[in-house]
Amino acid sequence: NCQPRAYHAGDAEEIEWILARIAALHPGAPRFAAGVSLGGNALLVWLGTRGPAARRHIDAAAAVCAPLDLAAMGHHLTQGFNQLYTRHFLTTLKRSAIAKLRAHPGLFDAAAVLRARNLHEFDNLVTAPLHGFRDCDDYWRRASSKPLLGSVAVPTLVLNPRNDPFMPAGHLPGSADVAPAVQLEQPAEGGHVGFVSGPWPGQLGWLPRRLVRFFTEAGKA
Repeated sequence: NCQPRAYHAGDAEEIEWILARIAALHPGAPRFAAGVSLGGNALLVWLGTRGPAARRHIDAAAAVCAPLDLAAMGHHLTQGFNQLYTRHFLTTLKRSAIAKLRAHPGLFDAAAVLRARNLHEFDNLVTAPLHGFRDCDDYWRRASSKPLLGSVAVPTLVLNPRNDPFMPAGHLPGSADVAPAVQLEQPAEGGHVGFVSGPWPGQLGWLPRRLVRFFTEAGKA
């Protein structure tokens, strides 16, 4: 990506471009979309804002460990052991931001970015202004997919482990929050895109099998 803009958690326009292109290349084939973490949230935002029109591009979708409520995620990651995830995530984000700044000087204040202590401060300095949001709170509110789940019209699996450090269980949606097309699955364990099963060192086959089973069933419906 050589542009000043980057990806963000509610980037439905980029999802639209990708899926429309694939649909045009493979008009007669069954098409399924799976998004993971922030990508899962962006996919759900696209599904919620497009409604029935999304059926032109895909037959079913799945979102894995999507941070459906960005404000809840951001505040949750400032607490206790979760701060380890924040520090690791921020290191990656800061590295990418400084690299972006070398290509596009003046986009934001490099010193302030390097001083950011949490996701709210980083998103306030970089993500929000870079993508047309007023500030971080505006970005987190408008880019959260949870309020849009009631408008999803494509068969969609929303998979969120209840021990995911990025999404507190108390803020997960219930059946009253989603459209009939949405299937909520909230296992007790799985972490953030972990889903390790079996004895040590564990196996990672559960998640791909679950997605394939969901898409296979959706394709027959």
